[in-house]
Amino acid sequence: MTGDALFARYAYPPNELGYCGPPDPAELLQAGTLSAHAREFDGAWPYLQALADAVGGADPLDDAVVRSYWIGGDLLDRVDPDGLLHRLRTAFGGQATGLLAELTGPEGVLAHHSFHVFVVYPWVRFLDRDPVTPVRIMQNCRIRSGVVESVTDEHAVITSRPLVYADGLLALGAPTVDRVRWSRDGASLAAMPRPGDTVSAHWDWACGTLTAAECAGLAAATTATLALVNSARARLNDASSGSCRDPAAS
Repeated sequence: MTGDALFARYAYPPNELGYCGPPDPAELLQAGTLSAHAREFDGAWPYLQALADAVGGADPLDDAVVRSYWIGGDLLDRVDPDGLLHRLRTAFGGQATGLLAELTGPEGVLAHHSFHVFVVYPWVRFLDRDPVTPVRIMQNCRIRSGVVESVTDEHAVITSRPLVYADGLLALGAPTVDRVRWSRDGASLAAMPRPGDTVSAHWDWACGTLTAAECAGLAAATTATLALVNSARARLNDASSGSCRDPAAS
């Protein structure tokens, strides 16, 4: 599979919903057209550039680069986190973000889609107001894996660990049943899954079958980013509590 085609698989679900990319989602599924539109995915492009630079100036739509951004893997470790943090703050400067401006250093910064969902997107800021909506959106927007239980004409039922928020922490909960689309009107992003396969999902689409190594890479990147988010939120909450302390009490 080419990097263009792989990028299209994962970019199509949010593009179909109107969240990013070109105005016509069908353009993503047309061979040879993605390169002209890839920069319109301004959320993903800085990460792809950072990954490409880390392997000696590769094409940002190289297969290994694209796979690392959406799924994960060893290539993430080759990206300089300090340079990536500077790149992201420059790219998204002036936009409302979640924790990007509050990070005290580059530790834990990853060129992975989970970092964009949990750190750059602003939804993490609303967790303490009413977590239902931000958790639902971050759950759908992150790339998740699940084991296929059954398949119908257009949908697959998968068992997957959902994003949960409890006791002030974001985490992956116990496995639950999730229903995703693998086909619509004869068009699909990947081959028909089979019961027992482990697939990746983005929003309500299955995007492809994962190998054991890919599944482990996705889990590692997601877990690392959640740990970074929880640590950053705890630090900010502690600082906020301290600023309101009665000086007479100390």
